[in-house]
Amino acid sequence: MATAKKRTRKKKVEVPAASRGLEARRLTSQSIPVSVSTLARTIEDDGGSVLATYRDPLGGHWQLLAGLPLDRVEPTPFQRDLSEAHVGRLAKAIDTLDRFLDPVIAVPAGEGKYWSPNGYHRLGALKELGAKSVVALVVPEPEVAHRILLLNTEKAHNLRERALEVVRLAEALAALDDRPEREFAVEFEEAALVTLGLCYQQNGRFAGGAYHPVLKRCDKFLAAKLPNALATRRERAEKLLALNEAVNDAVKALKERGMESPYLKAFIVARVNPLRFQRKPTADFDETIDKMLASARKFDPGKIRADQVARTGGAPSEE
Repeated sequence: MATAKKRTRKKKVEVPAASRGLEARRLTSQSIPVSVSTLARTIEDDGGSVLATYRDPLGGHWQLLAGLPLDRVEPTPFQRDLSEAHVGRLAKAIDTLDRFLDPVIAVPAGEGKYWSPNGYHRLGALKELGAKSVVALVVPEPEVAHRILLLNTEKAHNLRERALEVVRLAEALAALDDRPEREFAVEFEEAALVTLGLCYQQNGRFAGGAYHPVLKRCDKFLAAKLPNALATRRERAEKLLALNEAVNDAVKALKERGMESPYLKAFIVARVNPLRFQRKPTADFDETIDKMLASARKFDPGKIRADQVARTGGAPSEE
């Protein structure tokens, strides 16, 4: 009898203490680049006030701490939707403290405007309180806004919010940059989020969580230029939406037979998933989804027993 191979945990690389970045006294020690000085004058011309100019302690990049007129700061067009409830709670907390202690990040967007890729709700709270200005960490390079999603780990995004945020970013970048999609892997986090985002744009109640595990195995970043890759992903989104409709029909058929589990959709998706018994870590998207669609359309509710559904795990339907 073959013995199971013992898993060895990968040892974390220890980074020597105080081995990277700048010492505190060096954060303002060098002469300021012309581009940063120019941005400082632009901020003043836009009615703002530069409070400090310094280098970040890790990478040594120049940035500015500034006060900006609130009406000149806008959220980037590709981040998640505003939660009015969260804005209300945040406004109440700020009002109670009577202090604004959490600067937003901002990048110059031209025409006297600044984009904030991480401060949508704080901006909303300040507007609700009638504030005139906001303190911002102004980063000179606008492209940083495209990667700022990586810093938003303190806020719990659900799958829908993450996917919509990523696809909005992809669409914004496609108008500016035609590099291959796979070169945006860091910005987009995972390829499946782009496809799921396109599905959510068409159907806000799309059950992306049911298909996400399958997509993580078969939906990879493309070698095509980003605008062309988005066209391919729209085709993929159409297939996923068609699959979702077929699965919904199968769920309805099971309910008509008296089955009322919240896991019906997860059960059906698992049932039609051709990858569930495969050991290969990756698969072809079109081949996988086409097989799932064909199986979902042929799904026979008469062959399903209630105890089979009861043993189903996974997340319940989002719908």
